[in-house]
Order: sequence, then structure tokens, then C-alpha cells
Amino acid sequence: MTKAPEEPLVPIYAEEQLVPEDVDKKPVSGYVEDKVELNEFSVAKGDDVIGRLIFITLEKGDTLPDIARHFSLGLDGVSDANPGVDVWSPEAGERVMLPLSFILPDAPRKGIVINLATMRLFEYKEDRGLLTVLTYPVGVGTEEKPSPKGLMRVVRKVHLPTWYVPTSIAKAHLKKGDPLPATVPPGPQNPLGEYALYLSAPSYLIHGTNKPASIGLRATNGCIRLYPESVKKLYEATPVKTTVNMVNQPYLLGQRDGVVYLEAHVTTEDSNGAELEKIYAKLKKVEKKSGRMLDWNKIDTVLVEARGIPVPISEIRQESGKIDAMPMDVKHPGKLFGRPEIPELKSDAWSVLVADVRDKKDALRLSAIINHQGPPIPARVISEDGSYRVVAGPFNTIKDTKDAIKRLKIDLELDGKLIEPIKQEKGGEKL
Repeated sequence: MTKAPEEPLVPIYAEEQLVPEDVDKKPVSGYVEDKVELNEFSVAKGDDVIGRLIFITLEKGDTLPDIARHFSLGLDGVSDANPGVDVWSPEAGERVMLPLSFILPDAPRKGIVINLATMRLFEYKEDRGLLTVLTYPVGVGTEEKPSPKGLMRVVRKVHLPTWYVPTSIAKAHLKKGDPLPATVPPGPQNPLGEYALYLSAPSYLIHGTNKPASIGLRATNGCIRLYPESVKKLYEATPVKTTVNMVNQPYLLGQRDGVVYLEAHVTTEDSNGAELEKIYAKLKKVEKKSGRMLDWNKIDTVLVEARGIPVPISEIRQESGKIDAMPMDVKHPGKLFGRPEIPELKSDAWSVLVADVRDKKDALRLSAIINHQGPPIPARVISEDGSYRVVAGPFNTIKDTKDAIKRLKIDLELDGKLIEPIKQEKGGEKL
């Protein structure tokens, strides 16, 4: 298992305001901090908002999945916060927002709370009256196979779990020409990863994954999926019998330092109307109780844009706003944690021609998508005679190569062509 990033995140600027329209403004220089918190936050009494917004300038070869994983964010969260930025092949020099500020779910602050709408897990720990929250991005169930809502608990934990393939999943894979065995032992092919927490809701787990690029997506059969490095921390911090409360709250309202914040996420059509009614009722109640006017134009903008970031919707007083809550820019890490490493393509190894593409951007995008499959399929772009070939490999054996061709077809509907190794010559004779 790869280690979590140890390189400190050194911010170089601070933003003037806490509003999304300031993303493109020039930041104020001179403010430097040693570290940015990613997963653990103290919760001040009366506050509902934790963390801060961060900005980073992308470099050549970056993808949003790699940026998201390094900063412990989900893919949709980063994408929604930065509309118009290419997920798989963004431009070097683009400045993107990392939504590392969160409004806590409207639920009792004990045990684990998972907000399915925001695809974020929160685990509360209290020590001598001080409340701390550990938080991680998650992958959740699809609309067809949603994750369950309600209160449950952790009934057992397993390191290196065996996956007993459910009948429904086996049938679905069989239809695609991908028969599965009855059980999958621990290892790179096991979709549960290295750690699993079994829930009292039958057949539902919180577990790791061999598909880290799926974190922050609605991509599971109902289970809750975490990055490998996140689930290890959760596993170690969570005792059996811990309560797990799954809620679905796309619109979140909270306060920090007397300022009211609103956070909105993309939601499904069938729940949109009811959830909007709930949040408007809460907003009117807050305005009446506090005796302070809210910015209703900003509220409408936040709800329409649904960028998944806390935005202040009440007056920010001069004395409000702690310096450690202000947005800021961070230096680009020397190496992004979890970024797929692409081995050198050798002529004497097996490989696969995936596609021959005229547009360089399309080729780079396709190569990045293939690299982020799980388990990984290494791919790169080779320029040749005015076109761009996407080639996957190297593979050690013809069996590994044919398995990769099969996965490319089933997962991405791509028709790969086998490239045989070129035998090397020695002393005038071919080996």
C-alpha cells in the first residue's frame, strides 16, 4: 500500500473574501502557513462549518482525479467546484479551487455520519468536552442501486476481506460477458480493498477499493467506498458497535463566527423540489430568529450553481472570520500522492494498441482515463505521422495482455489490438 503524502502543503497567499466570484481575483500576498488540514478538524461550540477553501495552479500532466486524491477530496466535488475545467486533461496553469471547507450534516454529532448527497463521511470523536471530526470523501450507490439511508452500526471489521460475490452482481457481469467467481480472495482484483467494516444493514459495507478514481462518484452497488489510505485510518479509529447514520442532504445551512453559510450540491430530480422547500423554510427561520437580513440574490445563485462549497449569505462583520478559515493558494506538491506511475514501454514486452487518434487532446484524455482504471492499466500517447496512438502496457505475459484487452472492452467499450513483443537479436540470432 502506498503511504499517505508526507510533504507539507505550504500556502503562499490568502484570499480577500469567502465568495466564489473571487476565484479569479488576485490573492493578497504575504500570508504563509505551514500546514493545511485535510481530514481532521476541531469543531468549535456553536459552529457548523469546518476547513477552508484552497486554490492550486495545475501543472502539465495533472488530472482532477489525481488532484482530488492528493487532497482527500472526491472527483465530483472538485469537478463541481470548477465548472468548465477538463477532468482528464486540464490546461497547465489553470487555477482551480479545492473545496476543503464543509458544512456539517444536520444530524447528531456522534459516531459516523455519511451525507450521501455530498459523498462525504464524518466521524465524530469527543475528548474532555472537545469535539473533533474526521472526514473523508466516499463513493456511494448509483441511482439504480442507492446506498441505504437511516441509522445502523458497525457489526464487525475485517482486514484483507474476501469478497463473496452477490448473485445480482454476478448476473450483471455475466450479461456483459464478464463471468465472476463465487468468491474473490484478498489482492488487487478484490473490489473491497484491504479493509472492510460490515454494517447491521445486511449486505452493506464501508470498505476500500481497487478503483480510487471512483471516489466521489455514484458508482457502487450501494456500499460506501473510500480511498485505500482513508479506509485504513477509519478502520483503525472505529470500534465495533459504532453508529452509522446515512443521510441525504444536498442543501446545507450552518454558521461560523456568527456568519451564515449555505452549501448546495447537485441532486436527483425526484428529490429536488422537496429538498428546496426544506432549505427555504430553514433560511426564513434563521433570518427571523437572528433578526439579520440574508442575501437572497446570493442564495438563489448558490442553489442554482450547486458548486458544493460553503458560501457566506449574511453580512461578514469586520471582526468575523478567523484567519485560519480564510481561503488561500498552496504550492503544487512535488509529487501527487496516488498518481498512477506509467512504466516505460519496451519493444520486447506485450502491449495493446487502444486507439489511433488525430487530436492530441483527445488522445491524452483517453490515456488518462485508461490509467485510472482499477486495477490500473498503464497507457501513454505516442506521436506518429501526424496522429496519436494510445498504447497500453507493458504486460509480462500474453494472458495479462488479453485480460487487459477484455477489460478495455467491458469497462470502456474499446477494441484493443494485441501488439506482440519484438524479439531481440544476439550474435546475429533472434532470441
